[in-house]
Amino acid sequence: MKRWLSVIVILLISIAVVAYQTKASDRGFFMPDSLAGMTIVVDPGHGGLDGGANVGEVVERDITLSISKMLEKELKNRGANVVMTRTKSGDALAEHQPNDEFPTVRARKMADLKLREDIVNKTNPDVFLSVHVNAIPQEKWRGAQVFYHKEGHPDGELLAKSIQSSFREALGNTDREALGVKQVYLLKKAPVPSVLVETGFISNPEERELLTSEKYQKKVADAIADGVELYLDGTVQ
Repeated sequence: MKRWLSVIVILLISIAVVAYQTKASDRGFFMPDSLAGMTIVVDPGHGGLDGGANVGEVVERDITLSISKMLEKELKNRGANVVMTRTKSGDALAEHQPNDEFPTVRARKMADLKLREDIVNKTNPDVFLSVHVNAIPQEKWRGAQVFYHKEGHPDGELLAKSIQSSFREALGNTDREALGVKQVYLLKKAPVPSVLVETGFISNPEERELLTSEKYQKKVADAIADGVELYLDGTVQ
């Protein structure tokens, strides 16, 4: 009797395993990751002596690095190969060419920009994402906004609109539209679809508090990753 009972139990377990595997297959269990095969360069804006915008001890350089690291992790989780222009508080030069010396801060900033451009060119990614934080004298302005270069790669506009659409959906606190510009050096020089992502205004007290929150930074990073998926799907026009 015990022997027959064991056989029945084994049979039932086998049927359950087959049924689960069938359902898993139906659910796309064996489908590749959503961003599999993509190479993405993530550029945390500023770094080192170039802190970017700041309000007191809240500095753009630190926020962009934190969001970019979360974005790197999320993109990798979705199957992408991610290249970071910097992974530490210093600028890209400090990380990649630490022995280089420059006569002025301006000269160093220009060389740092050129290095980031070189990283994009050598990597030849599918997209380039430069992460920043906004600030202006008036405290009332707020909201994430994505910029593309009017004379840059033609798909930059679609990438910007896709990420902007994701921001409106996920963050729920901005009605801004993606905007074409001509002033951003890296967007113009990058030979791939490229955007500059202003994740919010640290000059706005409420948004500054959000941008220094790890929970909100993760929300922003996830929204950018979702925007890249929307870009690939071509659902945003």
